[in-house]
Amino acid sequence: MPRGRGSARPAGAGSDARRRGAHRRPAAGRRAVLSLAHASHPLATPFRISRGVRTSAEAVVATISRGGLTGRGEAMPYPRYGESVGSVIKEASLLSAAIAGGLDRRGLGELLSPGAARNAIDCALWDLVSQNIGLPVSALLGHSGALPALASAQTVSLDAPERMAAAARSLAHLDLVKIKVDAVDPASQIRAVRDVLPDARLIVDPNESWTLDLLQSLQPVLAEARIDLVEQPLPAGEDDALLGFTSVARLCADESCHTAADLPRLRGRYQVVNIKLDKTGGLTGALELLDEARAQGFGIMVGCMISSSLAIAPAWHVARHAEFVDLDGPLWLKDDHAGGAVMRDGLLQPPAPELWGGGTRAKVAHSA
Repeated sequence: MPRGRGSARPAGAGSDARRRGAHRRPAAGRRAVLSLAHASHPLATPFRISRGVRTSAEAVVATISRGGLTGRGEAMPYPRYGESVGSVIKEASLLSAAIAGGLDRRGLGELLSPGAARNAIDCALWDLVSQNIGLPVSALLGHSGALPALASAQTVSLDAPERMAAAARSLAHLDLVKIKVDAVDPASQIRAVRDVLPDARLIVDPNESWTLDLLQSLQPVLAEARIDLVEQPLPAGEDDALLGFTSVARLCADESCHTAADLPRLRGRYQVVNIKLDKTGGLTGALELLDEARAQGFGIMVGCMISSSLAIAPAWHVARHAEFVDLDGPLWLKDDHAGGAVMRDGLLQPPAPELWGGGTRAKVAHSA
């Protein structure tokens, strides 16, 4: 199996607390059992970006059971990275024997490359360790008290400018809004949203659909609309075109940044990186990327795929340190888990501790 491509130092090496209890093996005779399932989450409304439209979120849920305790992790296979539900389940299932033999998170990083399969198992292991020790993940990471509410963006998906304006009006209570655009008429799309949201901070996300010429030509529009951030304007792999280019809005690497190993080639091209657990291969890799990115002077954004709150809960432990938070994935679903994240008073409220990583040993019913 391929080895992960993150940096050589242990995940979360910037904090001793992050390693507390993180790699304990089970007691003899208590074999862990891995199970994998496909979960389909219908969306309340279609979600459109420059690459296409989605009406459901197709997830893989890893469950690791041991000694009456059960840890879970949800990952979102992403076709952009060559993943499907079937390929992720197949990749993750190859570790069944290793997990039964006591595989921990460090060992997982040595056996599986970053991506959705590793994310599902990594998060399930965090959840299981939290229950086994009887402490929430936040405590394992050195934090006390309840998880904070977050000023998360909500997204205006790609549509005709007038429809985007109508969607944006319902987000007037938010401080941060993200706009999905394409290369057809991004100026009109941006202006339509800014016209109805005069005070919000705005992120523009072309999802790799722009060229450098288009980015350059849009600089007056970005300045006029007071855009805070442009997320992945050019296709990943064309990052060198940004070397020496100065944008009026900071540029954020998303598809170009998966793990801490990507950071050196992003310097001088991007000012911010978007950390997503499905790219880093779980919370372990996300914490490593957080540490390294801050050490190298990058700003931090934490994002997500369209997913349930089971996938969002681990990301909370990275997002609490971010300048830009974009964890609105569960808000697109028709039905989320009981106790899932909700938007209230302009802030995203954290999922209930019982859903994931709360350290409880109680058995909690989860929706499918």
